[in-house]
Amino acid sequence: MGAVVNRTVRSVATSLAVGFALYFVARGVWWIEQPTAPLLMVLAIALYLAVVNLAILGHPSTVRMPLWTALLALATSAVVPALVTLSLAPSDRTAPFATWYIGALGLLAVVCVVRRRPLIGWAALAVLVASASVALGIVVALNLGVVGSIMWVVVAQLLVMFWDRAVRDTERLAEIQQAVSAWHATQRVRQRERRLRTQFALAVAGPVLSRVVATRGVLDEEERLEARLAEGRLRDELRGAELLNDDVRNAIEAARRRGASVTVFDEGGLDGVGESRRMEIRDELAAVLTSAGDGRIIIRSGRDPIVAVTVVGRAGLRSSDEDAVDLWHEITREPVAEKRTRES
Repeated sequence: MGAVVNRTVRSVATSLAVGFALYFVARGVWWIEQPTAPLLMVLAIALYLAVVNLAILGHPSTVRMPLWTALLALATSAVVPALVTLSLAPSDRTAPFATWYIGALGLLAVVCVVRRRPLIGWAALAVLVASASVALGIVVALNLGVVGSIMWVVVAQLLVMFWDRAVRDTERLAEIQQAVSAWHATQRVRQRERRLRTQFALAVAGPVLSRVVATRGVLDEEERLEARLAEGRLRDELRGAELLNDDVRNAIEAARRRGASVTVFDEGGLDGVGESRRMEIRDELAAVLTSAGDGRIIIRSGRDPIVAVTVVGRAGLRSSDEDAVDLWHEITREPVAEKRTRES
């Protein structure tokens, strides 16, 4: 959409510039008095027509005018007034056809500004003001169109500044819209994950809760064990779903059935890890849990630059003594030749 608007604005501006350039050339050709050196007048008109069309239509693939074209426009701003002045008698230099170059070169300065050569444009305007003042006098030059050329360049400079700011704001708005769209997509994914986890929770806890209601809370040992396992599975899904696959779930359930207390904490340790490496980490975690003891097992995934998952095993369910640690296994974010494993 922005590209289409840019092309439309540029085509309209180009058409207007070419139209004004032809108007000023027509004024110069429409002689009321015969120039004393008509060849110089024709040369000035031809030079201006060639340069202004090159400045307007040349290199359409880029908005910024090439430097050599801008310097040619600057030189034309100095040469054309001199040729026109030399081609006319002093008494004819203020005639309408004789002052065509004032508006024409003002237009050329505007083209330089619009095509992102503002310094060259202002320099061309300064050369025009100086040349017209020398040939006509400063007051006469101002009355015959120099003021208008100055105003054109000023307005062109302001429009370019406002246009560039509008383009920057539009690009920033587009980036914000993309960010909002990405956020909405993320939220939709999270909502889907929450629905899946809710369905899983209902599938896991539903039968147990139904049995509890049916028996009014009177459960045998096997049913109590199933209730504790269901509660643990729910906690695992809420606290560490990123760490789980079927093998890890089965290994955790097996550890709990043999009397271990298993706690899972996921604090973003797998963020930024590729999916293939995540699968390897989960497989390694399942293997570690399979060989773990029947004490207290803590699985933690933190935001460490090296370690993705840490598994700690303690000898007793209530032990807080550091010497009671019988398992310490770290799974790195990237595969390494040797795992940092300590067992005592």
